[in-house]
Amino acid sequence: MIPDIDQGRNAVTGANPRWSGRRKGSVRHWPLLPLLLGLLSPSIQATSPETPEAEQPWTELERGILVLEYENDLFAGEDRYYTSGVRASWITPSARQPGVLRNVGRLIPFFPGQGDINTYWSIGQNMFTSEDIEAPVPDPDQRPYAGWLYASGGLAEETGDRLDRLQLTLGIVGPASLAKETQEAVHGITGAPIPQGWDHQLQDEVTLMVSYERQWRSLIKTPDHDWRIDVTPHWGGTLGTPYTLVNAGFTVRLGQDLPHDYGPPRIQPALPGSGLFIPRSDRGWYLFAGMDARLVAWNVFLDGNTWRDSPSVERRALVADAQVGGVLSLGRMRLAYTHVFRTPEFKNQIERDDFGAVSVSWLF
Repeated sequence: MIPDIDQGRNAVTGANPRWSGRRKGSVRHWPLLPLLLGLLSPSIQATSPETPEAEQPWTELERGILVLEYENDLFAGEDRYYTSGVRASWITPSARQPGVLRNVGRLIPFFPGQGDINTYWSIGQNMFTSEDIEAPVPDPDQRPYAGWLYASGGLAEETGDRLDRLQLTLGIVGPASLAKETQEAVHGITGAPIPQGWDHQLQDEVTLMVSYERQWRSLIKTPDHDWRIDVTPHWGGTLGTPYTLVNAGFTVRLGQDLPHDYGPPRIQPALPGSGLFIPRSDRGWYLFAGMDARLVAWNVFLDGNTWRDSPSVERRALVADAQVGGVLSLGRMRLAYTHVFRTPEFKNQIERDDFGAVSVSWLF
């Protein structure tokens, strides 16, 4: 039974506590189309069991959630392709939303209209390089150099077992993204080889993108000693000049005192996860694994500039991520590490793309 709203809302969200070196070798081909088609079906339903009082989330927070994310192929011993991504986000809880934003959220057609509305604000930078960063003239058959600097804003509605998000992202690709300066500065500090091909990067281009994502969470089993296993299927779509795609997949979590979240956050395009989380106790942890399949109609970082000639490669339409990792929840803080295995994204890419992702979330 869902607790009384006036007695059970969380101070953070205003939500009900129930809510609350390079490798060699061949690339494996995964049976992705059945997964994609199955998860896109509108018949997907998730069930959520009763939440005993002993499992209610910690409720001493009221301002919001700060999320810091860092992705880099350094964790896989590589320095190529999608080589780095950083993002900082702020999530404002439902209790602090102006009434007009809550009303707008409930008017969005895809939203359920019965949950708690939160806002997301993010700023980030991604960078992509060719396979050989020490070559002054990049191989035209390899991924182009490109940087992307962007800011995002969006609304999310959470009902306890379902999370819907709608996000608008405005950014810029090209020298104005400052990716060249950022990577050269970091490599200079760390003593890594200085990339030589940034003079051949994509040209300046303003980007605009709209994304929608939906995630469910269902409890599969509740063993003894506060162990939990749950599965979070997801699907979504993105329309814009950086990316145009549809995606679907799932995440499985196993652990003790699972924080109330939908998996750790990731930088797009990726398994969605969530910056939004509420601990069930002062200490908890879980291991996770997941998969995401994407049908990609446009990727400016492979297809090249939208309105002018630029380096480009032949994009693959079907791309998938498999990921594994762990999450540690300590009081107000959630730490997560994710290792990602990505299938080739363009025709001349023989080896898969591996990288790691670290995120820190802090409840205020």
